[in-house]
Amino acid sequence: MVDDKDPKLEDEEGGEQAPKKKKGKGLIIIIIIAVAVIAGGAGAFLFFTKSGGDKAAKQEAAKVEDGVTFALEPFVVNLSDPTGTRFLKVSLQLELSSPLIMEKAKAKSPQIRDGVITLLTAKTSDALISPEGKLQLKDEINMRINQILGENSVKNVYLTDFVMQ
Repeated sequence: MVDDKDPKLEDEEGGEQAPKKKKGKGLIIIIIIAVAVIAGGAGAFLFFTKSGGDKAAKQEAAKVEDGVTFALEPFVVNLSDPTGTRFLKVSLQLELSSPLIMEKAKAKSPQIRDGVITLLTAKTSDALISPEGKLQLKDEINMRINQILGENSVKNVYLTDFVMQ
């Protein structure tokens, strides 16, 4: 029974030794976990701080980009159809870039109406019946009014009423 030695006794006696656990390995794991927690906290802080700043910047940009709308009196015009007499009744709203431009549009309302009427009377019913024709008309009105009020004054043109007969 001498052969059955206690493993602890073997270590003390200088016999076969079991591999020792490294104390530094546990310390490295603790350091890695601490660094990951700190990095995660810093990343979360930057993410939430940055997104809050972006929201404020977007709100300020939206305030700057928000235009004012200006409604024009309805237009009733004859279209230039070769087949017969066709009428168009259209109401427009203009999205202007600023309230200052709105005052300018009110002052130049006769010139704006003249430009739109000239443009509408040159159109045929076939050109205006399709959605593409309406989009083209809106673009042409936008360009025409921007010529009168100045570049980038009109942001968008809305057709609020469109009847052809």
